Amino acid sequence: MERLTGLDASFLYLETGTQHLHVCALLVLDPGADGGDYSFDAFKAELGRRLAYVPQMRRKLRAVPLELDYPYWVEAGDYDLDYHVRRYGLPAPGGRAELAALVGDIASTPMDRNHPLWQVRVVEGVDGDKVAVILKYHHAAVDGVTGSELLMALCDTEPGQHPDREPPAALGREPEPSDLRLLAEAALRFPTRAGMLRMVPKTVGKLTGMVRRRQRNRSGMALPLTAPRTPFNRTITPHRVVAFTEVELAEVKRIKNAFGVKINDVVLTVVGGALRDYLIERGELPEDKSLLATIPVSVHESSRHTRGINKVSSLFCQLGTDIADPVERLKRVAEANRAAKEEHEELIGPDFLQDWTQYAPPNTFRIAMRLYSSLELAERHPVVHNLVVSNVAGPPLPLYFLGVRLLSSYPFGPIFHGSGLNITALSYDGKLDFGLIACRELVPDLAELTDRIPGVLDALRAAAEQTA
Repeated sequence: MERLTGLDASFLYLETGTQHLHVCALLVLDPGADGGDYSFDAFKAELGRRLAYVPQMRRKLRAVPLELDYPYWVEAGDYDLDYHVRRYGLPAPGGRAELAALVGDIASTPMDRNHPLWQVRVVEGVDGDKVAVILKYHHAAVDGVTGSELLMALCDTEPGQHPDREPPAALGREPEPSDLRLLAEAALRFPTRAGMLRMVPKTVGKLTGMVRRRQRNRSGMALPLTAPRTPFNRTITPHRVVAFTEVELAEVKRIKNAFGVKINDVVLTVVGGALRDYLIERGELPEDKSLLATIPVSVHESSRHTRGINKVSSLFCQLGTDIADPVERLKRVAEANRAAKEEHEELIGPDFLQDWTQYAPPNTFRIAMRLYSSLELAERHPVVHNLVVSNVAGPPLPLYFLGVRLLSSYPFGPIFHGSGLNITALSYDGKLDFGLIACRELVPDLAELTDRIPGVLDALRAAAEQTA
């Protein structure tokens, strides 16, 4: 039994009927690679065996009576594998468009909290002989780092399934706690809620530090609530649309080395260029302001907090969408990213978000978000940020998911009211796989935005070759 941290629980409380806070991944597999073989029954049985290695897939939520405290993770016991793992066939021609439509439909459905918060959808008939796997986890159960670790627990560096592999020692199942015990523990922790009062002067001090930094003409991160409004900065519906593409990681590194920047700078610049072209074509590009992205940052290695799954902070960074020249855009983004990281390390620190959420009363987020959603307040105040952009470093070598060769891995994060677009890039085996997800009503032609990513990268590569 393990109590959720305030940050983990916040992903439950911030969820509404239209704002789903699960994350998805699309894995494309090649059953015929390396002389392999595939059957759905064997694939499913292998997953069932692997659950012994992945404790977070065997847990479910246990609520505290009257929601006086954050929920707990408890062992699910006899869970139904048939509920979690289901089989699909892709309609002809079984290409990228049909697969994206299916992923969008699955991403549009909220998760049932009476079960462990994960799902696996196996899709056969992809591009004729390929198999796709759509993974779905609630954000309360995984973040970028723990999600990658979970995926690695289901992968090998060699082909084939291994039913005779020795499983880890069986864990004894702890009896599910009684309501009385949960209420007693909630009462013991109730006085700690007063810790929120200590966060107020800390927050004021950080804001004061940011003001003084700018008075000394030192650059810092872009400020929230200063983003221009775009068509995808509105209240979202429950419907999702996804698209995906990939580029060669070697090309990204070539650009990085030519201009002396980071891989993340190149990713943000490419995203900014694709958004600029996409919005120009529709006559919707803000001319005098750059779009503003929230950049999630893992703090697993630097946080003082030892408990919890989600250990993340955020940066705000301009994407240079107001700059036509790709090289100038890259330089601007790299400088903005550097300043944002410096200010974050100097003033905000890795634990600010976790410190705030650990003191918040359990129902605060839920009540506030339901009001925010129902009143459509996202359209009544300045735009906090335009979208979320993530860049995650994945394994550099080929993997085998449940024994089957993994060709590509496209990630899809959550979207939020007021920010109906999320772009995530994941490096894997010499490629950079981009997954885009949006509210269907706000970005119905998401594939057109996605298709611009390789071309924008080509323009940067051409510029890099001229500098050589």
